[in-house]
Amino acid sequence: MTAIDTSLAARASSFDRRRLTNSVATVLIGLCIVLALIPLGLVLTYTISKGSRAIGVGFLSHSMRNVTPLSGAGGAYHSIIGTVEQVLIASVISVPLGLMVAIYLVEYGRGRLAATVRFFVDVMTGVPSIVAGLFIYAFWVIGLHKGFSGLAAGLALSVLMLPVVIRSSEEMLKLVPDELREASLALAVPRWKTILRVVLPTASAGLTTGVMLAVGRVTGETAPLLLTAFGFDSIHTDPLRGPQSGLPLFVFAQARSSFQVAIDRAWAGALTLIAIVLVLTVIARVLAGRNRLAA
Repeated sequence: MTAIDTSLAARASSFDRRRLTNSVATVLIGLCIVLALIPLGLVLTYTISKGSRAIGVGFLSHSMRNVTPLSGAGGAYHSIIGTVEQVLIASVISVPLGLMVAIYLVEYGRGRLAATVRFFVDVMTGVPSIVAGLFIYAFWVIGLHKGFSGLAAGLALSVLMLPVVIRSSEEMLKLVPDELREASLALAVPRWKTILRVVLPTASAGLTTGVMLAVGRVTGETAPLLLTAFGFDSIHTDPLRGPQSGLPLFVFAQARSSFQVAIDRAWAGALTLIAIVLVLTVIARVLAGRNRLAA
């Protein structure tokens, strides 16, 4: 056997090993995905089976005002309004600020200041939700005498949402190839315009995913709402003043009851909460896709 034949045989053997390794890794990854999706599927199936008993037009269009404990009437309309307003307030605060911090860390951040910002972001990521609620309760509700409100709840949720937006956006911006930045800068395009017209559109899908992860993170939080929104059984559309309900508070209050009708409403509220997050995710994906095509 010549040296050329030996080299070809070695290359073929190496190729076969790589192909076998790739196949095994693909199968293992697929199994891991299936194992991760099984609990999710079970939770969704169980929630749908339980929540479908009480959910309906009446549940989505009525509040709990003047509803007796044994009454099958009442709904979560007031809580849906509160959740949408509170999450919207948190998003308006956290998303722009989080994106700006992430852009600074990736595009401009160097030295001690950037390291300090990353350190505090990491610390905020591990802050329990009840601590965020206590902070807003002490500072806003009691310290500034603003009282319970949807705005206070939104501020508490923004404390939890901000570090998630920053960390996820930072990782997505890092994935944008440096060659795209260099090509834009080589054409004498200003750095800020390169970020707006090249970097952000390229990373838009990942940024959308990160934002929706942050939204999903805070939408189901109950502890901060107990200390800031406090809860209210009637429809209250003004988030700037007065107690306000939210779907997590609604589920918490109904689940504490010993009556089956309230337990059914709790499951229906949980199903509604999942549906809201799903709808927001789909809308965000569609908008991100259109913006990317327009860019």
